[in-house]
Amino acid sequence: MAGVYYAVPDQHLYTWAALGYSCAAAVLVGVRLNKPSRRLPWYLISASIALFTTGDSYYNLLLATGGEPGFPGLADCFYLVFYPMLTAGLLMLIRARDGGDANRAALLDALVPTVGLGLLAWVYWIAPFTRADHLSLLEKLVSIGYPLGDVLVLAMILRMLTGSGKRLGTVAVFGIAMVGLLISDVFYGQSQLNQAWALGGPVDLGWIVFYSSMGYAALKPSMRALSEPVEPDRAAVGGHRLFWLSSAALIAPAVLAVEFVQGREAEIARGGVVDAPVIAAAAAVMFLLVLARVADLATAQRQAVARERAMREAGSLLFAAATEEDVSKAAREAVDRLLPTDQPYHLELPAPVPGAVGDRAQARLIAAAELPAGMSSGGFRNVLYATQPLPDGRSAVVIVGANDVVLRRLQPAFETLGEQIAVVLERIVLTAEVSRREGEAWFRTLIQSAADVILILDPNGAIRYATPSAESLFGADPTGVPLARLIAAESQDTLREILYRVRSGAGDLDDIELTAIRAGGRRVDVEFDLRDLRNDPTVAGLVVTLRDVTQRRSLEKDLTHQAFHDSLTGLANRVLFKDRLEQAFCVAERDGATLGVLFVDLDDFKEVNDTLGHAVGDQLLLTVAQRISAVTGAGSTAARMGGDEFAVLVEQSDSVDAAEKMAARLVEQLSGPVEVVDAAGVTHVVSGNCSVGVATNRDAENATELLRHADLALYLAKGNGKGGWQRYQSDLHTAMMERLEMRTALHEAIEQEQFVCQYQPIVELADQRVTGVEALVRWQHPVRGLLGPFHFVEAAEESGAIVGIGSWVLREALRQFAQWRADDPETTLRYVSVNVSARQFRNADFAEQVRQALAETGARPEWLLLEITESLVLRDADKVLADLKALRALGVRIAIDDFGTGYSSLSYLRQMPVDVLKVDKSFIDDILHSRQQHALVDAIVTLSHNLDLAVVAEGIEEAAQRAALDAMGCQYGQGYHFAKPLWPADIPALAVRPEPHPAMQTV
Repeated sequence: MAGVYYAVPDQHLYTWAALGYSCAAAVLVGVRLNKPSRRLPWYLISASIALFTTGDSYYNLLLATGGEPGFPGLADCFYLVFYPMLTAGLLMLIRARDGGDANRAALLDALVPTVGLGLLAWVYWIAPFTRADHLSLLEKLVSIGYPLGDVLVLAMILRMLTGSGKRLGTVAVFGIAMVGLLISDVFYGQSQLNQAWALGGPVDLGWIVFYSSMGYAALKPSMRALSEPVEPDRAAVGGHRLFWLSSAALIAPAVLAVEFVQGREAEIARGGVVDAPVIAAAAAVMFLLVLARVADLATAQRQAVARERAMREAGSLLFAAATEEDVSKAAREAVDRLLPTDQPYHLELPAPVPGAVGDRAQARLIAAAELPAGMSSGGFRNVLYATQPLPDGRSAVVIVGANDVVLRRLQPAFETLGEQIAVVLERIVLTAEVSRREGEAWFRTLIQSAADVILILDPNGAIRYATPSAESLFGADPTGVPLARLIAAESQDTLREILYRVRSGAGDLDDIELTAIRAGGRRVDVEFDLRDLRNDPTVAGLVVTLRDVTQRRSLEKDLTHQAFHDSLTGLANRVLFKDRLEQAFCVAERDGATLGVLFVDLDDFKEVNDTLGHAVGDQLLLTVAQRISAVTGAGSTAARMGGDEFAVLVEQSDSVDAAEKMAARLVEQLSGPVEVVDAAGVTHVVSGNCSVGVATNRDAENATELLRHADLALYLAKGNGKGGWQRYQSDLHTAMMERLEMRTALHEAIEQEQFVCQYQPIVELADQRVTGVEALVRWQHPVRGLLGPFHFVEAAEESGAIVGIGSWVLREALRQFAQWRADDPETTLRYVSVNVSARQFRNADFAEQVRQALAETGARPEWLLLEITESLVLRDADKVLADLKALRALGVRIAIDDFGTGYSSLSYLRQMPVDVLKVDKSFIDDILHSRQQHALVDAIVTLSHNLDLAVVAEGIEEAAQRAALDAMGCQYGQGYHFAKPLWPADIPALAVRPEPHPAMQTV
């Protein structure tokens, strides 16, 4: 037709009409042949083409009859109606392809080039019409209508192209048709503008392409796809699309560049580029559209990430499933995570159905009406129907119903989920099959390798079946032997009872303890479980499970013995002793009998440990335990309570004599020497002397109180010189409570500074001049008044409070002495003597404490004389020597107090850095009446002079004692003959005159 059109110019009226109307007819024929699901869009397209052809035919008719077509005229009306009608048809196809879901990404991708091409249309096509002076307003509007219609149709085609994915098909043919229409319209507009339009020229080729392409597109079977929904690629932007979007976005700056190159001086002279506002607006719109597209891509990416995370979580849930019920629960939760929270849905997971549906998994979108009978869509029009063949010949089915848009959007995820569900179901089926096939072999292997013995008894009680381990337990295969023959005589009654109970329907029995007999007669402890499986056709008998617990029982006995007995001596320990005591106490109270408890403690055990070592000490403890056991006999309980302390529970009697007699025998038996051997193999003879405390239930309300009474009695026995026994007396408890109260009060007294110091002068015997004082601590008790050391020093030593008291006395004595020296520089006082307890001296930083006290009080080191006891010097000699040297290095002098009352040794006097010996009062008391005592004191004084040690005699109460000591050469003395302990205010008056003070002579 195109060839005829150009070959016969005189027939343009007919050939052109044939071209246009044949195209409209081809569209209708295509609709009839191909039967698309949406026909109205195609009818609109056919009608629009017919209208366009009608306009052309009317125009050509006027020319053929010699008339002059007016502009605008009737033909223009047909033309202008063509564009919105064609646009409406294309828009309907777009909506059909989107399935009702607005594809925002495709719309943005189409708008960017549309705006760019629209800008070109404006600058080079529309704007010239608006500035044409020879056109009226109506002519301008009609002229502008053509390019605007072309731009509108172009937008629809671009929208179809961007929403088609990778399969263009008929959409590409539509694009070619629209390109032809656009090109012809552009040239037609330019011809109209230049008033140079002529029918039959090359411009008509574009419309011919339009007609031919539209008819061809309608006749192709693929035209049906234009009204079918497609799955758009929402997130991805391919390279070709990115190229065209970028090119479209560069149209505005390209137009500006072209206008600049063309050098439109006149327009520049008038103030700039005429179309600058339009170009700027177009550029801004394209920029915003690109930003919107980027935002759309970011949103799509977030949604994709969310779906991927949901798929991972769904996969974790599914692959953790172990049964088909677990799969159903996991699938429902997985679908709930995949679907939008604001969208309703329907999920159906029917049980696997018999029969295969193919050799691979399938997932497709089908109408609800296509579902098999018995399956529901949940009221939704379409569903996703996924099937998966299983190894056992069945097929797994998953049905998801939801909004069509949601189904198409999430179809890939649903397909993946369906595959995961199918895989998990397949794994469950395979696992069950493998388990079924391996079960029998596994059970057989397990039974053959089991350490426990499994027996099956027939109705007569004979062993019908025995596992291989039975031979190891019994020493021979017991098959065919009655079970009763394998059980010891003492367990026969128990066996008969449990067999009777099980056969009577009492149910299964567990953990029954029996004694079995091995071949050869050896006895074996066994645990016995019994199951009644007589009604089970695979067993049909009583099933007995035996296990050898001989070693376990032996171990339990050993552990029980260790838990209640001392590991060294084998005697009962504290726990067992208290348990037996509580039981015996209750029985004695019920029977009105007397129950005795003895507490035994070795007197010098610490010295043995310290001098000979703990190994020797353990030998001593073992010998003592044996002697105690020999004395107590089988009727009483002997126990080691800890360390060197033992206890004896004396059996019931009618009087307290039994406990006292046993205490006496224990003291006698343990007093004998004990031979022990040290690590070097040397034999030593040590003492096993002990002290014993006796208490009975006559004085106690319960077992705990009885133990406490025995402990108090032991305390009394040790206080009375050791090596004996004492019975509990009620006043012991009162004394102990007073002692405890005393300990508490001592610590409070230190905090509240209730201690004070008195000072006893130390004089030179020759002229009775006061040269020093000894600081003596007193307790100003808030209730009992002023207390001397006798009332509290022992308790302070035991509680450790002596350290704090000694530290206070040291600082107070130095402070007071420094004050005396400051008040009277001419005083005869040269030093103050301070007693140091053993616990105080053994502090690691005692020398540092002395240095700090001297610094704080401003006293000089030579003013201080520290008194220590002989017992302190004799213990830990190396450490004491080091500490004494540290004190001497400070300039402090050292005195040995109460010399002669301890383990006096001449060697330590030579080795130790001491300055003064203080002879104890017990030596001075008999110096006038005992020749031996006089000679002993004379020897001590002579020895001291030979060792360059000063001597202070304590306890001088008579003038004759002073004279005798002075005659021996003893230089210093103190005692009531000179003065009692005085308050600090009385001392300065005694230290100013060399002659005796009147007060001294009257004492």
